[in-house]
Amino acid sequence: MEVIGRVKVINPEQQVSAAFKKRELVVTTEEQYPQHILVEFTQDKCDLLNNYGVGESVKVSINLRGREWVNPQGETRYFNSIQGWRIEKAGAEAPSAPSAPAAPVFPAATNLNEEEADDLPF
Repeated sequence: MEVIGRVKVINPEQQVSAAFKKRELVVTTEEQYPQHILVEFTQDKCDLLNNYGVGESVKVSINLRGREWVNPQGETRYFNSIQGWRIEKAGAEAPSAPSAPAAPVFPAATNLNEEEADDLPF
């Protein structure tokens, strides 16, 4: 899946534990009702955000993650997160295939005589 929009916020890297780090990005979509989407980048993917700044138009490849948690009272809760794994400038287009050569242009006929007999068999 992908989210396309403008970078609103890039948070600094957070060291959550000795073995886990994350960095958050907020992308504002450009639609009739803009949405502010929080995307988490984790571990080595945190460095992908170093080359981007607020206001840039980006396309972020994401995975939706869901988990279940049972609290001490025995109640089950569900949580969702959006995890980014690639980011690129939205204006960057893939190179297109070379175009086919243009059809030859022929000049218009000027020596038409409507009085000549039509000798076509159809």
